[in-house]
Amino acid sequence: MTTSDAIREPLVDPVLLGRWLDEAGLGGTGEPEIERITTGHSNEVFLVRRGGVEWVLRRPPRTPLSPTAHDMAREFQLLSALSASNAVGAGHALPQVPIPEPVAFSPDALGAPAYLMQPLDGLVVRESMPPLFAADPEAPTAIAHSLIDLLVTIHAVDWRAAGLVEFGRPDGYLTRQVPRWTGQLDRYRTRALPEVDEAAAWLASNTPEMQSPTIIHGDYKLDNVMFAPSLPVSPLAVLDWEQATIGDPLVDLGWLLGLWCDPGDSPVFGGANAALLGHGEVPTRAEMSARYAEASGRDLTHLDFYCVLGLFKLACVMEGSYARFKNGTSDDALFSFLEEGVPALARRALEFAT
Repeated sequence: MTTSDAIREPLVDPVLLGRWLDEAGLGGTGEPEIERITTGHSNEVFLVRRGGVEWVLRRPPRTPLSPTAHDMAREFQLLSALSASNAVGAGHALPQVPIPEPVAFSPDALGAPAYLMQPLDGLVVRESMPPLFAADPEAPTAIAHSLIDLLVTIHAVDWRAAGLVEFGRPDGYLTRQVPRWTGQLDRYRTRALPEVDEAAAWLASNTPEMQSPTIIHGDYKLDNVMFAPSLPVSPLAVLDWEQATIGDPLVDLGWLLGLWCDPGDSPVFGGANAALLGHGEVPTRAEMSARYAEASGRDLTHLDFYCVLGLFKLACVMEGSYARFKNGTSDDALFSFLEEGVPALARRALEFAT
């Protein structure tokens, strides 16, 4: 089979999916209906309908470059642990992380690892504000504050009590980051990236002492949070846990704020908060970090390091996507823009390297 033939093959075979649904005892008969949800550029997401029941299905992209970046088993394990933790904490003063409820996992029923979860009816803020939020001048501030408050909640979960002792390797987590991502980049590097290399060198020379470990999301940003389709703004679920682990919580904060644009900033990829701009007051990075520090009690002295780290990591990930596109193993046209986008991410990272 040629590469072009592989790209045309369906990512979810309805016959195999139907067999899995039967084996899992999830009800319904006949061939399931499958609708690709075309948001995101990493794991593939589908809406599945059968016998009046709906699920959301997640599976890895067609040609994953890094198994750890698309590990469905880990993501399902994390969601299951959080679901159980939420159940225990209901009615008690324990953190409640809103998530999609996991339903079933299979390592190979579809020819690739995949899992099913309950669908949610909500709003995700991506390129533009949903009309409901655009009409409310308080929405941008409420959305930004929700992002910080949710992050504090995630980092407050007792991961040991949740059964996640073996989920990550927190010892030495922070010092492993630069070698890990540089090594991954070198596996698919096809061109010189001097700004990325400069950011890596700065990070290696400026790594602070690691914060006490927590659950970290690994890809925490505006469009990975779903909000209820009503006002006032209320978060409904944190999505896309594929890169979650146990590590330094400020990695999540740096990832969120590295692309968060203040007035006068030159945005990369439009800026993480671009959709909020022009619809009301948008909190600055300093205001966002102050809210996190007050609620979490954590020391943010070295926050710039974490912003550099987040942008460096993103540059490495996006270079992998660009390599996949150049090699003809991805049909996502967005990746063609990464020829200039990856160096721009590294330059943005170096702006925080002080």
